[in-house]
Amino acid sequence: MPGISRIRRLTLTNFRSYRAAQLDVGSGPIVLVGANGAGKTNLLEAISFLAPGRGLRRAALPDIAFSEGERSWAVSAVVDGALGTATLGTGIEAPSNEDGAITRKCRIDREPVPSASAFAAHLRVIWLVPSMDALFNGPPSERRRFLDRLVLAVDPEHAGRVSALERALRSRNHLLADTRPDEHWLDAVERETAELAVAVTALRLETVTRLQACLSARRTAAWKFPAAEVALEGWMEELVGSRPAIEIEDQYRAVLRNSRARDATAGRTLEGPHLADLAVRHADKSIPAADASTGEQKALLIGLILAHAGLLTEMTGFAPILLLDEVLAHLDPTRRAGLLAEIEKLRAQAWMTGADLAAFGELSPTAEIFEIVPGQIRERPRASNETT
Repeated sequence: MPGISRIRRLTLTNFRSYRAAQLDVGSGPIVLVGANGAGKTNLLEAISFLAPGRGLRRAALPDIAFSEGERSWAVSAVVDGALGTATLGTGIEAPSNEDGAITRKCRIDREPVPSASAFAAHLRVIWLVPSMDALFNGPPSERRRFLDRLVLAVDPEHAGRVSALERALRSRNHLLADTRPDEHWLDAVERETAELAVAVTALRLETVTRLQACLSARRTAAWKFPAAEVALEGWMEELVGSRPAIEIEDQYRAVLRNSRARDATAGRTLEGPHLADLAVRHADKSIPAADASTGEQKALLIGLILAHAGLLTEMTGFAPILLLDEVLAHLDPTRRAGLLAEIEKLRAQAWMTGADLAAFGELSPTAEIFEIVPGQIRERPRASNETT
């Protein structure tokens, strides 16, 4: 049976709409109810900073600070995770002047760590937010970002490799912008680009392959979501896994060299994993996810997140923290009950938001419910929760 990762205490200081807030919870599901704009999503965003990356809103660090504060903010959590009980903390200090550099600081048990990637040794955090509802109809860049977030939960170092690949591509584009680019520098940059491209592609493909296996295993009568099929599209993606990495690197370097004139004209690199796409299909109907109805797309997306949570549980031995913002909206009663049942089965600590408490009627008695009003968190006694 997998271990349980959980947040025991969450403390916010000058974070979004909260000047100061503290929340003590158990290991069961947590429901945050309140009107739109009350600050429910702000709490989920705070927790998302306990994972590598830029948080679920990808906001600029200064924009997160409480509007009437001193432009600093902090998030701290006491967690039970893979390494026992620990205190994770992150935030920024107020800049000393208008031009002062702002750096996010991270600590574990009050000791500095290089980045939030170190938090992954204690717990993994994944989320589903309403802005992701248009994933299948949006541009490939959004699906790549979604995939990279899934990969990042598997390997916390993935973000660093993706960032390094983007820097290498920018360096190449900058060199190509010169009317007489330095051939030696171009060769060096393209060598680095090819190595990073194959490394990024290999981990993306491994994650997609593992995720597809988890999705296939869930095609049972108990699974209340559409059967999904996922694949990574791109010429390099088709080669990785069947040919040696060094051979693919050599091939990509040749592609880059031969396309210098074309890429210089375009002002960008026109071949590579930075253009790959995550293809998702509604398997039962044999159609692309983009052609499914709005409700089916939401259900497919929820199924992907749940399967990914299952994958992380299998790989790490601990269920991840789930952040599910307005996740029950637009779900029919069967799928709503199915989602809550899957959360219970995963034994994951799920943080869910909603405006209507009645929608969470299928939750187990271990669920804790908090009413969110602007800047405040109020626990609702269990007796008053059992209204459905």
